[in-house]
Amino acid sequence: MAYMNFTELQGAPVAVPADVAAAVGKVGFSALEWSVVAIAQKDRLSTLATPGRLSIALGTLFGNQSGSARLADPRLEALRRLSVLAWHHGHAVPRHEIRAFHQAGFTPEQYETLLGSISRGRSALNQGRRTR
Repeated sequence: MAYMNFTELQGAPVAVPADVAAAVGKVGFSALEWSVVAIAQKDRLSTLATPGRLSIALGTLFGNQSGSARLADPRLEALRRLSVLAWHHGHAVPRHEIRAFHQAGFTPEQYETLLGSISRGRSALNQGRRTR
């Protein structure tokens, strides 16, 4: 698999054929969305919980120490939540999270692409742990 160094493209326009852009919009994810999926790998399940009053008060007093904060963009937050769950539980994702993922504008094909990618990532991590 080839990777592109996006730092070299600063300010350079990238031309994408319309049919490729349409296909990516339906099945794949943008570079930003893939980065959310990658970051979600390190997020704990506790980042999905709504913070309580004590947690908010302590965060105000000492600064936010919860690790990963919720994303401001609701679409990216839905992707992050589903990704965190998939990294921790594989295909055992609650239906309401799948529904929220689709309501955020993601397609069923993107759901399958996401779970397939995370499943391969989980397998590679487990394979690496077994060979140590």
